[in-house]
Amino acid sequence: MTASVSATAGVATTAPVVSVKPVVLHAPERGEDLRVRVSAPATGHGLPLVLLAHGFGSSLDGYGPLADHWAAHGFVVVQPTHLDSRTVGLPEDDPHRPGLWRSRVEDMKRVLDNLDVVEAALPGLAGRLDRSRVAAAGHSFGGQTAGILLGLRVRDPATGEAEDLSDPRVRAGVLLATAGAGGDSLTPFAAEHLPWLRDPDFTRMTAPALVVAGDKDDLPFTVRGADWTADPYVLSPGEKSLLTLFGAEHFLGGISGYEAAETTDENPAHVALVQRVTLAYLRHTLGVDDAEWTTVREELAGDAHPLGRLESKRAAG
Repeated sequence: MTASVSATAGVATTAPVVSVKPVVLHAPERGEDLRVRVSAPATGHGLPLVLLAHGFGSSLDGYGPLADHWAAHGFVVVQPTHLDSRTVGLPEDDPHRPGLWRSRVEDMKRVLDNLDVVEAALPGLAGRLDRSRVAAAGHSFGGQTAGILLGLRVRDPATGEAEDLSDPRVRAGVLLATAGAGGDSLTPFAAEHLPWLRDPDFTRMTAPALVVAGDKDDLPFTVRGADWTADPYVLSPGEKSLLTLFGAEHFLGGISGYEAAETTDENPAHVALVQRVTLAYLRHTLGVDDAEWTTVREELAGDAHPLGRLESKRAAG
């Protein structure tokens, strides 16, 4: 296990960030134990929690620009390494592969079930976590993982059932460049090889969420183009917000890591905007502070801002 203390690269910080990895959560039925990274500010109490699900193939070492930023500004961030990670090396014929989408959700719930272990693993964290204020965030495949915790339903390819796998402990979410509608919106490849994309039901995703989409995110899984990734906002009820980044591709300027090689559209300004808006949203939706969320909504209303647009809708009634 390794621990580190650092300031967030390239952004102003309010506190040094302390991280520890891997924290190992025992999971005998999973095939191997769950390894997570825990990051937190070195100071402060009553800290909200963000569970951050990585995209397909990544790991607990990814998404430093988000995890470090949120932690430096008062959040505990826990990053599981899901079974699809390249660091796991799951064989193509492994029986866990068809259920990867479900095992990711179970990973996130396992973290919540083992917060005593999580707190104890990071020196000085015990007693500083506010377990009543929890959000789920995720990029790409991880966005679906977070969405399921908020009420999104996915039809299990094995059973044909679309179960409710939401978790009442998760109050809100941040869904970054994630999948939209199934059916005719999918390419033949996606329909055949990615069964968890075939028939999502966003009408049950009632919990508050911020959806982040790049208007140049032309994924090979859909025939519709970049607007597909805005579907979690368009098709879901309840209080939702949508940040559209102008000119951004799937990695939204580089949220997946600090190295340029990790993104197709390196743009520090886009990353900084995602950092700012997601932090403001998390603080707002988890009841920390509303001031910055009000400010960014005003600044990003309409199409006047060169980097993006922020819009919101309220719950019906």
